[in-house]
Amino acid sequence: MTSSPPPSGQERGSSSPYPPEMRASDADRDRVAEVLREAAGDGRLTLEELQERLNQVYMAKTYAELEPITRDLPSPGGRGDLAPYTPPFADAPAADPPSWWTGLAIMSGFRHEGRWTVPRRFTTFAFWGGGRLDLREARFAEPEVRIRAFAIMGGVEVIVPEDIAVRVNGIGIMGGFDHHASGPGVPGAPRVVISGLAFWGGVNVKRKARKHARRLREGNEARGELEG
Repeated sequence: MTSSPPPSGQERGSSSPYPPEMRASDADRDRVAEVLREAAGDGRLTLEELQERLNQVYMAKTYAELEPITRDLPSPGGRGDLAPYTPPFADAPAADPPSWWTGLAIMSGFRHEGRWTVPRRFTTFAFWGGGRLDLREARFAEPEVRIRAFAIMGGVEVIVPEDIAVRVNGIGIMGGFDHHASGPGVPGAPRVVISGLAFWGGVNVKRKARKHARRLREGNEARGELEG
């Protein structure tokens, strides 16, 4: 049986445009899996080799681990390296007007999710209540948007797609303002800056895969189980 090269990182001269240590997203893994399926359909891989490499794909955590899996295969662009990423935000900023400018929860709650347009400045306030901002399917009015989140004896949750740049610099006083989601995005990604204050409350910022990428991955896994 022929196996793929071990995931030892990018070799010198690799044309992948991404830092090897950058964390891979579900969408990245799905793109590499599609290259493998096309290669198997062309007779370049046996079904056994396809399954082995798919297992490596969905275990990969960084670009350095993904890149070697298709190094000996042509990508849709004709190269054997990791296929270029064309994110949904690669086009011009959203032409639609902002869907909302604020999120207010006073002894109540709010949810902004699905397809919506995020303005250049957005403010949330939660007092004895809670709010949720989900940016995974959102469009951005500007390349950089700023979200101010204030939670007083309440909570605000912000969900950002894992491929965009995020900077969190809020303050927690007898409360929590989560900074763990701060980090870079892929080239061309918008930048979200989250600031504000949590007092006897919390602002929780999470990175998650885009919904369509997760559904695609789940569908691919289900098909793999049926084929197996």
